[in-house]
Amino acid sequence: MRKTFLLAGAFMALSMQAGAQTTPAADYKGTANGNPISASVFCADPTAIDYEGRLYVYGTNDHQQYIKNGKTGSNGYGNIKSLVVFSTDDMVNWTFHGTIDVGKVCTWAGQSWAPSAVWREKENANGTTTKEFYVYFANGGGSVGVMKSTKSPLGPFSSPLGQAMIRHGLPGVDPCNWLFDPGVVIDENGVGWIAFGGGDPQSSGSKLWPGNSRIAKLKSSMTALDGAAVNLPAPYLFEASELNIMDGKFVYTYNTSWSDRNDWNSFEKRNGQPAPSSCSMCYMVSDNPLDPDSWDYRGEYVPNEGNFGMGWGNNHTHLHKFNNNYYLFYHSTLLESAMKDKGAMNSGASGYRSIGVNKATVNESTQKINKLTLSKTGVTAIKNMDPYQLQQAETMASSGGISYEDYKNIKTVPSKNSLGNDASENLYIKMAPGSWTSVRKVDFGNDGAKSFTLRAKGTGKMEIRFTRTGPAQATVEFSSTTFEDHTIEIDPSVFKGVKSNVFFVFTEGTNVQFDSWQFSNDMSSAINDVHAQPSTSSIKKGQEGAYDLNGRRVQNGNNQHGIVIEKGKKVKK
Repeated sequence: MRKTFLLAGAFMALSMQAGAQTTPAADYKGTANGNPISASVFCADPTAIDYEGRLYVYGTNDHQQYIKNGKTGSNGYGNIKSLVVFSTDDMVNWTFHGTIDVGKVCTWAGQSWAPSAVWREKENANGTTTKEFYVYFANGGGSVGVMKSTKSPLGPFSSPLGQAMIRHGLPGVDPCNWLFDPGVVIDENGVGWIAFGGGDPQSSGSKLWPGNSRIAKLKSSMTALDGAAVNLPAPYLFEASELNIMDGKFVYTYNTSWSDRNDWNSFEKRNGQPAPSSCSMCYMVSDNPLDPDSWDYRGEYVPNEGNFGMGWGNNHTHLHKFNNNYYLFYHSTLLESAMKDKGAMNSGASGYRSIGVNKATVNESTQKINKLTLSKTGVTAIKNMDPYQLQQAETMASSGGISYEDYKNIKTVPSKNSLGNDASENLYIKMAPGSWTSVRKVDFGNDGAKSFTLRAKGTGKMEIRFTRTGPAQATVEFSSTTFEDHTIEIDPSVFKGVKSNVFFVFTEGTNVQFDSWQFSNDMSSAINDVHAQPSTSSIKKGQEGAYDLNGRRVQNGNNQHGIVIEKGKKVKK
């Protein structure tokens, strides 16, 4: 259902009214900052894949531990059994897709930390291809698991083995203190490789050579080691293994330990490099990864950023090439520190991390990674946001006072269902008075937008602003007991050109659930490519087709980047 409000003569007075009576929630991220990528979800240990023009970033769900602890106490990681997923196509506006419930997919696993994700197109014997998405994760420090999907980067995922993929007792694995932090890559020949391991030095090791890093080839299934794992001689290794391929060579990155560096000069292949600082990120290069002597130590590329809100804690990075540029993903305690500074987090809470990203300078032909200085500013947008496309409320550059909730409102039996335990866009945002979200680099074009549609449930008032505490440029008042589209007319002379920031501030609200929004350059319904879901719980003739996760039929040609549900014929019970 669509409700349209034509404001006519009163439009200008309403759209330009001063900021509302409710003070917007605090801004912990900062309007000009790109880091962390989420201002509302604690997450860490990033990995990424790019697929169909979007970059999907996965991380350890620190927020699960934060909620489990009652938002107090330190992050002990023991209750984390899920992963978070974000995606972007512009590097500044991030869509939160929810969580992958690893504990439900892999019932044998006790924890899920530090994921590594890859995907490939597998050629089948009949000439067809199948897309396969793999997410590897640390089951605490005791083993490494793998999940697989043949549908999308968001799942649904399954446990192809029903048990851990890497565990003690496999050839070449022992002795290794911690079997965790997998780093996976697929080389130019389609062969998969995995690095893993970490922990304090073995009894036979030393501070310089802990002896806890391994690398192995994967079988064509991508779910088993192809031969024995071998030692990867990484000086002062502690954790955070990751792999890249550059110009045919393997690039291994890792996090160093807290130990002293008194034995550094005994390292013959240090190549003139100074000893790495404690808990810094270092890298090595090889063209023959199963030969321990082939690895060339290249030094430190991310020093420990003690003045960046990380303290002297460790880090975990992922280097990724997207849109012909390299980006370094990592984690910090920026959000935690900002929340504590403003009294929004208990002083006893600690160790809740957030994912950030900075641009990296990499020479692929020499495999040189220039040293990075991490920053709150982060990266700039690689493209402008199109406000005339349907945008999920979970897509944002920043936010304040929000919480995410899950829902299922498609009751019929679908032929394909991505709901349940898998990451998807079956989310809405719960908004209280003062809650807000924002997006960056929004391009309204030269002619400007003439209408705006808010899809929401509940009773409230939302103001569209260009600054968080500035005047309202347009206002939507709404009241509905179900998700409905509420459309208003807006002034195209105001909503034109590229806006640095657009804020959606809910100044009033009772049981408000924010689902999506869209601008239009005419006065038809902004969300006009979908129809309401049939009210009957059965699928009748003529009702087959694709529906979005709000239960609306998706018409052919609709530019929809989210997951849809396909309804088939009526299922007999």
